[in-house]
Amino acid sequence: MASPEQPLIRNISDTALWVAVFRARETERQGALFRDPFARKLAGERGEQIAADMQRGLRYEWPYTARTVRFDQIVTEQIKRGADMVINLAAGLDTRPYRMDLPSSLTWVEVDLPGMIDYKEEILAEEKPRCVLERVRLDLADIAGRRALFQRLGRHAGKVLVLTEGLLVYLTRDEVSALAQDLAAQSNFHDWAIDLCSPGLLEMLQKNLGALSEAGSPLKFGPEEGPEFFLPSGWKAVEVYSMLKTAAKIKRLPFFLWMMSFLPESNGRQGSRPWGAVCHLTRM
Repeated sequence: MASPEQPLIRNISDTALWVAVFRARETERQGALFRDPFARKLAGERGEQIAADMQRGLRYEWPYTARTVRFDQIVTEQIKRGADMVINLAAGLDTRPYRMDLPSSLTWVEVDLPGMIDYKEEILAEEKPRCVLERVRLDLADIAGRRALFQRLGRHAGKVLVLTEGLLVYLTRDEVSALAQDLAAQSNFHDWAIDLCSPGLLEMLQKNLGALSEAGSPLKFGPEEGPEFFLPSGWKAVEVYSMLKTAAKIKRLPFFLWMMSFLPESNGRQGSRPWGAVCHLTRM
């Protein structure tokens, strides 16, 4: 258990350990929807402690499984459609370059804080990625730094898929808009996969995940516009996958939520309704 001297979640990087536990649990299930043989080792004892100590931790497992499945799907489809570079912003402990069936010619770029990348490289030092893998130590709040990075990467790719899995919810509206505009400024950044929540779900998560605020990483972004929020920045949603309906489809939705999966889909503007989705955006 976490002590007063050792808070449950110390910083935003600790959430990557927690999510890795969820990937490990799915991997170890019979009939697993994906397999991440590195997740348990990456999560480590700290990740297990966070997962065990978070109240009602299993409540949060199903949306992360649904999110992983949908991001995997988008990555696979876009590579088939010609993406030759994937840029994973705030990559955390994601292991797709190691666990997915990827062409060896693909370039995969992971961007994250130095401490996160150092830890990941130490754990995976003996493993070999299935494609060309580059890691960039960068705080994405460094606007000049990320713009320079995007420009450099854009010069060396034909068609780019950007991933921001679990990132946007920690940013303000203005910060999300600025990032969207920086990505749109690169003409060959063609597709962008994100996860998104409604104001109603954001409020629920803020109440249930108070440890994040205490660690200085409050949840902030849940636009009432839904995916339409990105239109002024040059991005439109071409695929929107409800977390709830995805979890029901893949048979990971808890029984007490099953009836909610029959509610009409809502992919547009959002309000007090708890709603989360994985969205595939493309350049306008």
